[in-house]
Amino acid sequence: MNLIVQGPDIPTPDLKQLAKLTSATAIEAVTPTAFRLAAADPGQHEAVAAFCEQNRFDCGWVPAERRIDDFGLLVMDMDSTLITIECIDEIADMQGLKPQVSAITEAAMRGEIDFAESLRRRVSLLAGLDQSALQRVYDERLQLSPGAETLLAAARAAGIKTLLVSGGFTFFTERLQPRLGLDFTAANTLEVAGGRLTGRVLGDIVDAQGKADWLNRIRTRLDLEKEQVIAMGDGANDLKMMAEAGVSIAYHAKPVVRAQASHALNQVGLEGVIPLLG
Repeated sequence: MNLIVQGPDIPTPDLKQLAKLTSATAIEAVTPTAFRLAAADPGQHEAVAAFCEQNRFDCGWVPAERRIDDFGLLVMDMDSTLITIECIDEIADMQGLKPQVSAITEAAMRGEIDFAESLRRRVSLLAGLDQSALQRVYDERLQLSPGAETLLAAARAAGIKTLLVSGGFTFFTERLQPRLGLDFTAANTLEVAGGRLTGRVLGDIVDAQGKADWLNRIRTRLDLEKEQVIAMGDGANDLKMMAEAGVSIAYHAKPVVRAQASHALNQVGLEGVIPLLG
């Protein structure tokens, strides 16, 4: 196994200490913020995890034979993963309802409330809001997570298709698709009547199972195996989708997600996914 260590500032003595701890044969710089410790001993997994947590490094054990070309599909959550905001919370802010909506969002992300029920409750609070608020959120508040474009460029270069699947809204996924060159998107559709939100969602809700179903639908269409899929997310609503992927990545995620993912990134941006792919 190779050990990937990432962080905004990793002192050389710390890398040497990790190399000694794991009996690694070499320390290789992958990027300015990522290092590969070659042929590291995974038997030191717990000691490495403790050292990296104490020093605020991200670490991941990667099979030495893994290559980015092994993968064919990258599946991404949108809110707080590909982008920095929770869109529904920012829409609610236009109504002066952000605290109420954010509290429901957080409970759903932790897995304390069924996602579909939480979405209906949150959307109902938006009834009567002028639909122009959606464009304002996109124009004024939506920002890509650090490293997003670097990750997508690397995926494109490797021939990996991309799927943005969100429990959020098509208003945003459909604008991000051409902007970022995404291959597929899926999300929920807000009902609008007379230029205002009705407080309802049209059609089936893209919940945890819906995300997993979309991953498998696109995987099958591309004739890929589970092992050729990467999925990343940050909340409990992403767990079923991540379980359907060969490699799952928890990005600045809730503890329940970090505990079940193949890898967790807490210190670096989305560019940190690339070294984990071999």
